[in-house]
Amino acid sequence: MAVPLTPPPLAPLRSARSLALALIASLVAVIAGLAPATNGYASPTVQQIEQQIDQLWAQLEPLINKYDAVQDQLKANQARQSTLTQRLAPLQMQVDLGSARVGAMATQLYESGPATRMAQLLDAGSPEAFLDELSALDQMARRQQSTLAATQSQLDDYTRQKRPLDALVAQEQQQIADLDAQKKNIQAQLDQLQKLRQQAYGGSGSAGGNLKPVPCPQVYVGGAAGKAVAYACSKIGSRYEFAQAGPTTFDCSGLTEAAWGAAGASLYHFTGTQQKETTPVSAANLMTGDLIFYGNPAYHVAIYIGNGWMVHAPKPGDFVREAQIGSPGRISGYGRVKL
Repeated sequence: MAVPLTPPPLAPLRSARSLALALIASLVAVIAGLAPATNGYASPTVQQIEQQIDQLWAQLEPLINKYDAVQDQLKANQARQSTLTQRLAPLQMQVDLGSARVGAMATQLYESGPATRMAQLLDAGSPEAFLDELSALDQMARRQQSTLAATQSQLDDYTRQKRPLDALVAQEQQQIADLDAQKKNIQAQLDQLQKLRQQAYGGSGSAGGNLKPVPCPQVYVGGAAGKAVAYACSKIGSRYEFAQAGPTTFDCSGLTEAAWGAAGASLYHFTGTQQKETTPVSAANLMTGDLIFYGNPAYHVAIYIGNGWMVHAPKPGDFVREAQIGSPGRISGYGRVKL
């Protein structure tokens, strides 16, 4: 029996039907993917929302620290610029006055003419008086020229110092503008997640929890450290807010700055600078009031209250709270504030 050269009549129909079913299945899958998800199936859980916020905050906190650093540098450079400008003002007046005097003398000599000047000198009465008069005029002119040259040299020197400072301030202002743009982008995402957080937790948008699970401080000390810790403890429950150092809202370095400011010590509002400003201590020598730094370079800071506990301002949507010192992440160092 010969083998047929064409397939049985039903085979093409079966193949077409299979293809159609496969196509329909694909379309259903696509439509299902585009259709709005039901709340019971695809709404993110509280844990997922917190994970997303933590991931975004990991990007935002170093950026905020960099922003604070540039802000502090800008303030310092603007202060230097102002000092130089104030020093330039009297020098400019001296140059202007010296120029006016020399100019007036030159005008007088020009208007009197060589013959008149010679006649005045000859009227001196004697050769000695003539020479004295001539010498006096020459010395006066030289003194004025010397004073003018010295003042102009000082002015040029200060102007040279001010020129790169002006350029640096302009550069840092551009850096701040760039950082602002990045911060706004990430902050917009945090705001969106905060809305989801409010849906999950209710109106507060925060799990809240026990902000003060143990007495604060854990170990009482006197002096400046005691005052700094007492201030930090009194701010538990205050809301986190970027670039704020109190009295009602704080970011991490703003809280430590304000706490130690209440004790009479001055700290920059920047985690990295605070780490440089403090004296490094070991974990074994950690005392109440010392600062705890996280990350390398440091991007988060807290104040130690004793027995393994600290007070810190964690992140947007949260509050100043107590926590165990290992909870925010890897500790990169401890610092004792200098008085």
